[in-house]
Amino acid sequence: MKTKILLNENQLPSQWYNIIPDLPGPMAPVINPRTLKPVTPDDLLTIFPMSLIEQEVSQKRWIDIPDEVRDIYRLWRPTPMYRAHRLEQALGTPARIYYKYEGVSPAGSHKPNSAIPQAWYNKQAGIRRLATETGAGQWGSSLALACSMLEMECTVYMVKVSCTQKPYRKSLMEMWGANVIPSPSDRTGAGRSILAKEPDSPGSLGIAISEAVEDAATREDTNYALGSVLNHVCLHQTVIGQEAIEQMKLVGDYPDVVIACCGGGSNFAGLSFPFLADRAAGRNVRCLAVEPASCPTLTKGIYAFDYGDTAQMAPIAMMYTLGHDFVPPGIHAGGLRYHGESPLVSQLYKAGEIEARSYKQNTCFEAAILFSRHEGIVPAPEASHAVRAAIDEALQAKEEGKEKTILFGLSGHGQLDMGAYDAFLSGQLEDYEYPEENIRKSLGNLPKVEI
Repeated sequence: MKTKILLNENQLPSQWYNIIPDLPGPMAPVINPRTLKPVTPDDLLTIFPMSLIEQEVSQKRWIDIPDEVRDIYRLWRPTPMYRAHRLEQALGTPARIYYKYEGVSPAGSHKPNSAIPQAWYNKQAGIRRLATETGAGQWGSSLALACSMLEMECTVYMVKVSCTQKPYRKSLMEMWGANVIPSPSDRTGAGRSILAKEPDSPGSLGIAISEAVEDAATREDTNYALGSVLNHVCLHQTVIGQEAIEQMKLVGDYPDVVIACCGGGSNFAGLSFPFLADRAAGRNVRCLAVEPASCPTLTKGIYAFDYGDTAQMAPIAMMYTLGHDFVPPGIHAGGLRYHGESPLVSQLYKAGEIEARSYKQNTCFEAAILFSRHEGIVPAPEASHAVRAAIDEALQAKEEGKEKTILFGLSGHGQLDMGAYDAFLSGQLEDYEYPEENIRKSLGNLPKVEI
C-alpha cells in the first residue's frame, strides 16, 4: 500500500487550467468603483501589468506557464500526495483518505504558486516594487520570497491582529527582504481614516487591501499583487489539482469528494477546478469548500456586487459577501477572514456546482490534533478546516458502511502557528459566534450597481 504518491519533475504541469470557458454561464462584469461602469484594461493598468489583466479575462482554457516560472516551481513542485492510512485506521472507516500537501513550499503553503508568476510578470513589465496585504502571513511571506528571488522590492500590509498572533511570519517576510507594516497603519490615507474612527482596530483583509492598493496606485514604480480572489490567482493555483489528478491515476483511484478550506478561494480553486472540469465532462465528483463559522462568506453571505476592499478603492465584483466593511473576529485561521469570495467560486456555488460548509475553530483544532498524532504533520489553522470536513466525511462513510474516496487539500503546515495550538491545548481558544447584527449592518452598505 503506497503512502507517498509522487510525480517526477518532468511531470510538472506546463499549463494552467482556466475554468472561465467551462463556467455555467457568462461572468458578471467587474465594475469601476468610481464610474460604476464596467472596468477597462486602462482602469487596471495603474496597479496590474497587462499580462495579468489578460489572464484575468482570458477565454483560453489552457495558458502556458513561462519556463522561468516552472524553473522556480521545481524547487518544491510537484508536491506530494499522501494516503492517510494511519488516520483511516484510527477512525475505523472504510473510506480511503488522501491529502495533497502544499506545506513543502519554501513559504510552507500553496501561496507561492501565484506569488512567483505574479512577481515574474510584473518584472517583465518593468515594475521594481510590489505592494500587497496579508492575513495570517502565508501570502505575504510567499510574495516576499518571490520578490527576493526576482530581485524586487516588497511591502506587505499585514492585518494587525495576525501580526500580533504570528510574529514569526513577520520575521520570515523580513528575512526575505520585505517591509512589513501592521494594518491599519498611518502610512496611507485609508489606514489613517480607519484609525481615526477606531484607534484599536484589529484590522481586516479588506482594510489591508485598501492600504496596499493605495500604495501601488500612488507610485509609478509599484504594482499591487493579490494572493486570492482574482481569476488569475485561481488560475495559477490549478497546478495543485492537475498534479492531484495524475497522482490519483498512479494508485488507480478517483475521489468521490474533493475538500479544501476556503477564504478568498485560491486554495479551493487550485485543488478543485481541474476536478470540476472532469465534473463538467460527466464525472461524478463532489467539491466541498470549508470556511470558518465566524466569517461564513458562502454559507451565510449574499450573492451581490460588492467592493473588494474596505475603502472602496478596489474594483466591484459579483460575489458572495458579508459586506466590504465587515471586520470578522480575530480567529487564528487568519487566511480565511476575507469578507468576500472569489467571483469564480461564487458563481459555481450559486449554480450548485460546489458545496460549502462552515465550522467553529475549536472543532477544527480538535481534528488537526487528531490528524497530527496519526499522520505527523501539523496543519495550518486554515487547513484544519479541510481536515475537519475530511474526518466528518470518513465518519459518515463508517456510519453508512460504505466505501468512499476522500481527497483534501492540506494547504500548509502550522509550525509557525504554534501560538494557536498553545491556546487550544490550554483551553483558551474561543469559538466565535456568527455576528448577525454586524453583518446585517455591513450588508446595508453594498454599492448600488445597475448592469
